[in-house]
Amino acid sequence: MSMPFLDRKDAGQRLAKRLRHYAGHPDVMILALPRGGVPVACEVARELRAPLDVFLVRKLGVPGHEELALGAIASGGVKVINREIVESLRIPPEAIDRVAASEQRELERREREYRDNRPFPGLDRRIIILVDDGLATGSSMRAAVIALSRRDVQRIVVAVPVAVRTACAELRAVADEVVCDETPDDFGSVGAWYYDFNQVTDSEVCDLLARAERELTIARK
Repeated sequence: MSMPFLDRKDAGQRLAKRLRHYAGHPDVMILALPRGGVPVACEVARELRAPLDVFLVRKLGVPGHEELALGAIASGGVKVINREIVESLRIPPEAIDRVAASEQRELERREREYRDNRPFPGLDRRIIILVDDGLATGSSMRAAVIALSRRDVQRIVVAVPVAVRTACAELRAVADEVVCDETPDDFGSVGAWYYDFNQVTDSEVCDLLARAERELTIARK
């Protein structure tokens, strides 16, 4: 029987156990999808003794029904569109462009704030472990995988604590490996699988990234 996680820290610790075969590997880098994926990824990075950074993805919400994703954008100018939703709701191209432009501005703002002018890390020949706090449609994660596949990375691993089973299956078509700790039949929503699913703030993201960097420096001494 699937059991909810206490919070994102607990979820990260449980997820890290499924990724122990990557512990101490010099090529591994953890990339979190902000904001909810960062506390989860911080625990994974600590367990694997790997560097942690963020990879920005923004959901494109259906106008008037923003909780429903019509697609996503990611760092590197990648846009992934859910054609089934767009066609079924007859969303015009100009409406999609307006949503994408707005989300692009927010993506760029977060890039500046989270990195504090630090350059994006080199990814050449890296084993990238992409972490989020859960997958419902998987559109944001799919955008991240597609964006990273355009770089010269060695391997792309998707790792999440909980996900819709079909979302995991679809991601296996684009990622090298998909690790889902829980794939419940009666999914509901990502938040339903956490006792504490409070929103993660930008400030918390910055603090967690700084803490992860300090801990890795100490661990490697």
